[in-house]
Formats: sequence, C-alpha cells, structure tokens
Amino acid sequence: MLDEEIKKARIQAMKDRNRSASDVLSVVMNKIMLAKIEKREKGQELTDADVISILQKTEKELYDEKESFEKAGRPEKTSELDAQIAAVKAFIPEMMSEDEIKEIIMSLPDKSIGAVMKHFKTNYAGKCDMKVVGDVFKRI
Repeated sequence: MLDEEIKKARIQAMKDRNRSASDVLSVVMNKIMLAKIEKREKGQELTDADVISILQKTEKELYDEKESFEKAGRPEKTSELDAQIAAVKAFIPEMMSEDEIKEIIMSLPDKSIGAVMKHFKTNYAGKCDMKVVGDVFKRI
C-alpha cells in the first residue's frame, strides 16, 4: 500500500540525511496513523485513496505556508518548503486531464450527474478533481 511506500521513503530520507524530506514524511505518516485510528473506530480500513487525500491536503498546506514565507521575505524557508513539496508530490498520482474525464463520461451508459459523480468518486478517487469532473460534465 501507499503508506508502506511512504514509510520506506521516510527511512531512506533519514539514512540520506535529507532533513526536509524526512520531516515532511514524518508529518504525513502521523496524519496517516490518525486517519487509520479514525477509520478503525468506524470499522473501516484506510485505502490508498484516503492516503492520497492526506497527501493532497498536506501539499496544499505546504503551498500556503510557502506563500506566507514569500510575503514575509524569507527565501531560505521557501527553498526548504520546495524540497518538502517535492517529497510529498512524489507520492501523488498525476491528475486526469479534462479530455480523459470527458472520454470516460461519454463511455458511461448512465450519463446522469449522480451516476457520473458516483462513478468517478468510487473508481478514480485521488486521480481526478471532482470539481473538474463537474465542470466537464456541465459543458457536455
């Protein structure tokens, strides 16, 4: 699973003395552990889609933090955050393009908004932005 890959990458970053990567991957692992506990309380298992969601949220938080440091004029911190963002991005799959989304929508037998959104949420969670799916659907 994806969380195991992140754990291995964190260990490798520690061996390589890559402090930025090991720090951010430790934070991600902590968020994953908290999510596992929450899921276990509900009687569910943590999926790769859940892990991808955690990674995407972490990436957004890092971008927001970087923006704040840029406004404050702290370039030494922004370069460190760039390294952390790169470490997180390595585990996030590439998002689907609008053309790919349109192709999938056109191939579905039921093209109602509910069926389309449900299809993407169950089959492509973490691989596409649901807002983009909605926008593409509206243009069809």
